[in-house]
Amino acid sequence: MQPPFKLRPWAITDLASLVEHANNWNVAKNMTDKFPFPYSEAAGRGFIAFATQGDPVHIFAIEVDGQAVGGIGIHPQDDIHRRNAELGYWLAEPFWGQGIVSAAIGQAVDFAFQTYDIDRVFARPFGTNIGSQCVLEKNGFVLEGRFEKVLVKNGKLLDELVYAIRRAAR
Repeated sequence: MQPPFKLRPWAITDLASLVEHANNWNVAKNMTDKFPFPYSEAAGRGFIAFATQGDPVHIFAIEVDGQAVGGIGIHPQDDIHRRNAELGYWLAEPFWGQGIVSAAIGQAVDFAFQTYDIDRVFARPFGTNIGSQCVLEKNGFVLEGRFEKVLVKNGKLLDELVYAIRRAAR
């Protein structure tokens, strides 16, 4: 059964929980290098400052039992990509496999289509991140492309996948 959770704006009071839950190699190995490992208090302060500057807020904490245990964000694109938004997310390992990220993705996609003048939300999981691919597919995202060995993570070349969902599919 999925534990109750909510999406809400990040706050500086989330710092200790953020550092505790983000400081996990099994999380960091599936993230860009902008998500550091080890995850320090300074990194957490910087992230919270970044996450709270949007208007409207578009980067949310995933809260379970009063603690921020992950994050999810919608990042509207600009210029020729202005009808698109990128989805990014992570969740603390103790909460994996409980349906939280899947439900959070659904809420974030609804928020994106209600808030922004976009037609498409996309995500770019690593080819090695099977769990992320599964939750995207569960939410109606379709694999649009696979770019072979274009990412460098920890000295290894990895595939980048592009999944997307269109407004018309919601």
